[in-house]
Amino acid sequence: MPIPLDSPVQHRTLLRDDVYRSIRDAIVRGQLAPGEQLRDQELGAWLQVSRTPVREALQRLAQAGLVVAQPGRMTRVAPEDPDLIVSARQIAAELHALAVSLAFESLTEEDLEAMESANARLREALGTGDAEAAIAADDDFHEVALNRSGNPLIPEHLEVVTATLRRAEFLHFESVKGSASPEQHTDIIAAIRAGEHAHAVALTKANWSTL
Repeated sequence: MPIPLDSPVQHRTLLRDDVYRSIRDAIVRGQLAPGEQLRDQELGAWLQVSRTPVREALQRLAQAGLVVAQPGRMTRVAPEDPDLIVSARQIAAELHALAVSLAFESLTEEDLEAMESANARLREALGTGDAEAAIAADDDFHEVALNRSGNPLIPEHLEVVTATLRRAEFLHFESVKGSASPEQHTDIIAAIRAGEHAHAVALTKANWSTL
């Protein structure tokens, strides 16, 4: 049958994703703190949506380990789980290393300059204690290789584990401010410029492993 172009299905899909991202980002940034109770009605009023997309978003967040749902009782923001953070870091390290490996031959000087620019912003944000800007800059640095990797499944699989790691960084930013990540990024760029494929991949893996 012909696809009805005036169907509201596309809008509902976008709405569900928007609701999911809004709640996820509030949890990641610590605006919704660990242990805080999440009520469908209150979240719906905040986002100006019905309960249905809110419930769907909470189910996705539960699968990601950011929400703890007790059927028939209550839903809360999940407490920090050190073991889960370690597991997330292991997966992120492998997937980002894979992205650099796949992207290596395609990275241009313009790409490397974009990575350098993001790294400069990261260094500045760490120096001023701006968590939001630091995490955004770090995302921008790694996004260059993700975009050049040619594998759209890598970012999709990274979404869940990255949210777990970013939440830990927001909640404990004081301990992250002295991070060696900018220096590690500089080494990654240098390895790529030198054509050292295996070294660039290993440095990327180490960068996420020591996050």
